[in-house]
Amino acid sequence: MADPSPVRGPVVEADGISKRFGATVALSHARIRVAAGESHALVGRNGAGKSTLVSILTGLQPADTGTLHFDGVPAPAPGDTDAWRSRVACVYQRSTIIPALSVAENLFLNRHSGGGLRPISWRNLRRRAAELLGEYGVEVDPAARAEDLTVEQRQFVEIARALSFGARFIILDEPTAKLDARGIERLFGKLRELQAQGVAFLFISHHLKEVYELCSTITVYRDARHIVTAPAAELGQHALVEAMTGESARATSTAAATAARPAADAPPLLEVDGLTLPGVCQDVAVTARAGEVVGLAGATASGNVQLGETIAGLHRPRAGRISVAGVPVRPGRVPAALAAGVGLVPEDRHVQGLVPQRSVAENATLTVGDQLGPFGTVLPSRTRAFAQRMITDLDIKTPGPATPVSALSGGNQQKVVIARALATRPHVLVAIRPTNGVDIKSKESLLGTVRQVAAEGKTALIVSDELDDLRACDRVVAMFHGRIVAEFDRGWSDEELVAAMEGVAGTSDTKEDHGHH
Repeated sequence: MADPSPVRGPVVEADGISKRFGATVALSHARIRVAAGESHALVGRNGAGKSTLVSILTGLQPADTGTLHFDGVPAPAPGDTDAWRSRVACVYQRSTIIPALSVAENLFLNRHSGGGLRPISWRNLRRRAAELLGEYGVEVDPAARAEDLTVEQRQFVEIARALSFGARFIILDEPTAKLDARGIERLFGKLRELQAQGVAFLFISHHLKEVYELCSTITVYRDARHIVTAPAAELGQHALVEAMTGESARATSTAAATAARPAADAPPLLEVDGLTLPGVCQDVAVTARAGEVVGLAGATASGNVQLGETIAGLHRPRAGRISVAGVPVRPGRVPAALAAGVGLVPEDRHVQGLVPQRSVAENATLTVGDQLGPFGTVLPSRTRAFAQRMITDLDIKTPGPATPVSALSGGNQQKVVIARALATRPHVLVAIRPTNGVDIKSKESLLGTVRQVAAEGKTALIVSDELDDLRACDRVVAMFHGRIVAEFDRGWSDEELVAAMEGVAGTSDTKEDHGHH
């Protein structure tokens, strides 16, 4: 029934929501209210209860107590997927797209044909997909396989899919975590257009700058409780961080500033020379010495991620060589890179990093089967002991080693991935966007862990465009469109580095002139 009155109630209102998992209180009398056409931010550190709220708002889990209404009407019955879909959609930080299917198939999953048993017309399906993508300004070929999409394209397909169910309330869980500046601009432009049409958003992000840019209202959760809801214009960044942490914001010390400088004569542990990947990078050279953390900075299309992955053996370069501790590494083979002493923290922990249904102990030890028992037998007691050591060392918040990894918050999942990379005691740790979608405190501890690798006389390569990640480095090498365009020692300014990553020639003295006089 359409409401004739022009004054619209909230698209969603949750009140008194509590949820426990065993002994863990995930939410305690939490509440949230989002008005039609509003862009509302939900912020809080990992483990604050945001993910649990999302699973309740999207009908994945029932709350233990409390009420939930959409447009003033009580929420659908649990399990009535179609009813939930038409009210709320969520674009998750972890992709829900099925990699082996085409874009068109993903868009129309479970609703291929108009009637019950009509055969699927693939041509129609692709045409409808093209129309839908066009409507949302998404430049993706409907026939492309989803696994061939970039993270950004995958996300746009998910947003298009979410909107196509007719939901006017969309939850965006860390949607910008894997986009570069231009991708974020396009996304925000799109969201503002949709907002003007009355679509409301709940925006979950650790990127406070984006929160202020996009949202008019901010709600903060801490330790499973609702702390404050206020207009963005009235909640300063200091007050916001204070509400998130429950303490006055200390200046976050960057780990690099306090670390000892690596000795200038320290031996190179990683040497990359003349590396060429067709369509990605041309003749790239990078060196990292013992005790040094080197940043490989670059936006999405710069080739920095592929370069990092190539060092870890995920891609086979057309030319060039990689050596670790003076020993050449056989390119394009992960086992060879592992054996040579390269540890990898991959970009997308949900796709490449973790086996969600397996326990923390199993995930943390996936690379060290050979270290745990004879002839590939994994001794449970030894796995548990190893995992327990990692859990303690990295301060992973989990009820215990046997907990499935999917039950952990993002920051703690990422610590498991890092634990696994460190399990082989590598000479070179390659960390690709290691703090992606992780809260401020976890960020500090993750970067501290990476610094620790250098402190123990090994080397780490942080591949990222996050300035916080790069500040933890002793030296930063900037890439733009497959070439190294600049190198910075500690003490660079944000403007200099961003200019180099965006391909805007900076005036830095450290910039190497590549022969264009």
